[in-house]
Amino acid sequence: MASAQNRAKKQGKSSPVFLCFHIPIFISLHFSTFAQSTPVFACDVKSNPGLAKYTFCNPKAAAAHRVADLVKRLTLEEKIGFLVNSAGSVSRLGIPKYEWWSEALHGVSNVGPGTKFTNLVPGATSFPQVILTAASFNVSLFEAIGKVVSTEARAMYNVGLAGLTYWSPNLNIVRDPRWGRIQETPGEDPVLTSKYGSAYVRGLQQRDDGDKDRLKVAACCKHYTAYDLDNWKGFDRYHFNAVVTQQDLDDTFQPPFKSCVIDGNVASVMCSYNQVNGIPTCADPKLLSGVIRGEWKLNGYIVSDCDSVDVFYNTQHYTKTPEETAAKAILAGLDLNCGNSLGKYTGGAVKAGLLNESAVDNAVTNNFATLMRLGFFDGDPSKQLYGNLGPSDVCTTAHQELAREAARQGIVLLKNSEGSLPLSPTGIKSLAVIGPNAKATTTMIGNYAGVPCKYTSPLQGLTASTATTYAPGCADVFCTTVQLDDAKKAAAAADATVLIVGTSDAIEGESRDRVNLTLPGQQQLLVTQVANVSKGPVILVIMSAGGLDVQFAKDSSKITSILWVGYPGEAGGAAIADVIFGYYNPSGRLPISWYPQSYADKIPMTNMNMRPDPATGYPGRTYRFYTGPTVYTFGDGLSYSTFYHQLSQAPNQVSIPLEEDHVCHSSNCKSIDVVQQSCANLAFDVHLRVKNTGKMRGTDTVFLFSSPPSVHNSPQKHLLGFEKVSLDPQTEGLVRFKVDVCKDLSLVDEVGGRKVALGQHVIHVGSLKYSLNVRI
Repeated sequence: MASAQNRAKKQGKSSPVFLCFHIPIFISLHFSTFAQSTPVFACDVKSNPGLAKYTFCNPKAAAAHRVADLVKRLTLEEKIGFLVNSAGSVSRLGIPKYEWWSEALHGVSNVGPGTKFTNLVPGATSFPQVILTAASFNVSLFEAIGKVVSTEARAMYNVGLAGLTYWSPNLNIVRDPRWGRIQETPGEDPVLTSKYGSAYVRGLQQRDDGDKDRLKVAACCKHYTAYDLDNWKGFDRYHFNAVVTQQDLDDTFQPPFKSCVIDGNVASVMCSYNQVNGIPTCADPKLLSGVIRGEWKLNGYIVSDCDSVDVFYNTQHYTKTPEETAAKAILAGLDLNCGNSLGKYTGGAVKAGLLNESAVDNAVTNNFATLMRLGFFDGDPSKQLYGNLGPSDVCTTAHQELAREAARQGIVLLKNSEGSLPLSPTGIKSLAVIGPNAKATTTMIGNYAGVPCKYTSPLQGLTASTATTYAPGCADVFCTTVQLDDAKKAAAAADATVLIVGTSDAIEGESRDRVNLTLPGQQQLLVTQVANVSKGPVILVIMSAGGLDVQFAKDSSKITSILWVGYPGEAGGAAIADVIFGYYNPSGRLPISWYPQSYADKIPMTNMNMRPDPATGYPGRTYRFYTGPTVYTFGDGLSYSTFYHQLSQAPNQVSIPLEEDHVCHSSNCKSIDVVQQSCANLAFDVHLRVKNTGKMRGTDTVFLFSSPPSVHNSPQKHLLGFEKVSLDPQTEGLVRFKVDVCKDLSLVDEVGGRKVALGQHVIHVGSLKYSLNVRI
């Protein structure tokens, strides 16, 4: 979605383990008690008893009957008022205005106009930015965060400060390391992104009473599809035509959205600004009506990114008139317009014969059905489930501790020389804390954030464990000039040095793609000079979303440890201190690959191809296809413990039964089509015994990868699944994977068909490999 500033211009306006360490927080917000506001809801029969006669106001009636009853009572003009995010009111039917646009990417946010903070609720729990949470590879954590966010959202709705519809999460695949919106996403892998999306959506939407026909709040998976360029060297998202092969579309870009709809049962999907193969996504009936609603059976509504309907008319010039634009969008399957194009021009489209009123009925039916599932038409929310939630349920101690735990679980230890980390809280008497992100607060929460409950900066977190000396080294992350004297003096006198560098939303964010992959400005000079004079361990802490070319630090004997901490949320400083001082044993793993600067020098962002092209020297994208050098790669990460892996159960052969007359019995097939049901319900178990051989309790993040046979331009390696196991020193546990042959071992062929490759698959489990022969 567009940033708040850009939109204003455009519009004219495993279960987490909880460890408690008490670190003082110096910046905080406090709740005050003020008169309660009124939540927005329809069918207030107490104030207007006459509304009780309408079927749409009867909670006991079937939802479909309620929606149909409501739609038939509306005039065309009234219906059109419900096609836009700032939906109109119909006072004669007891329907108030409703604002659809709220955000909850990693906490309840006030970016959208549907949510606001006041003295009644001055802040909400701000979790780590998604890219760091994803680095935990903990599905139960993803869902737990969603549950907290939806609880706080409902609490704010009950006092009139929030809506019920939240346009989160962002499930776009990180194709290129320069993309500014990496921070909002779960990374570069379709499996991880799919598991994150469906789990977070379940956390947001599922009710405690188990009623699957109702919603706690309504989530939205965005931005559909093949959207991952914002503003790079003259190319921007409003004009960009993503030329994507069917193979890459079905293999890389679509799976997270498919999982979100089918596995997560999400209430909404948002179409993006860009075109895909020459057609704006919000005007493409194949992508919207055909795939989302037809193939995937979306139970909900399709919404446009903000002003994207206007964009494909005024910017992309895809249509000739505003009325044609409205007609194409609705006929393609769009139900709701963030913006006002459908509100202005749908009536004209109907008058001109470009659109039948029945198509408008279909759109508003989908919108009303979602509000019905949320209880919007059930009368007073205080009488409903979650009606007892209020300001005291926001920013609770448990919620804030989960934010800290999420940051701890996501932090990735990339380098650790012997004798470096963890630092001893008693042995380290003085600590130099240096760098432009050492006192970070707002930088830690990234974009699409609300007002956090409170902040713990890295400096505050570290100061709680030992005496610190602080020197910024640079005025900000741009680091146009470096201030070395104080920084070097502090490092030379301290027992250990922590350098906290990286980026911020000012360098990588929405509408802001990067050109370089190196540390901004003179940060590398600062790091090198300070490391050279430090007398003790030097810990480099990188606060960023996208990867950085820190090969110099990886190779330097002076820099003893490297931590990547993403944008770690409101409790980021406490979590960083927990890891550095060994209160928490890191288990995070990189959800994206880190490339050298040469990648950015040679590869244009505009090339959407995932697979390499040896003829041109194009190296491909992400760990699945990329053939060039990396600084660090997907899945990298260390622990303070060591883990020993032993394979205890795995087949070396899987046979797929085929009908006697199947063509592959008489010809040399390289793959078989999964839609033929030949491998349906065919699965096997892989068991891995894991032992913690270290001296500290730790968690091992165990990956299951496969390298399939080289057919159909298959990935060189792809993720099948992941599990986490927490073990005390010198104890062992068993990690179990269930592998579905059709789903997990299949790949997408050149025309988008899903196949199972026959022959030798190399299975990577933990640190081990074994061969699996798939045959008929």
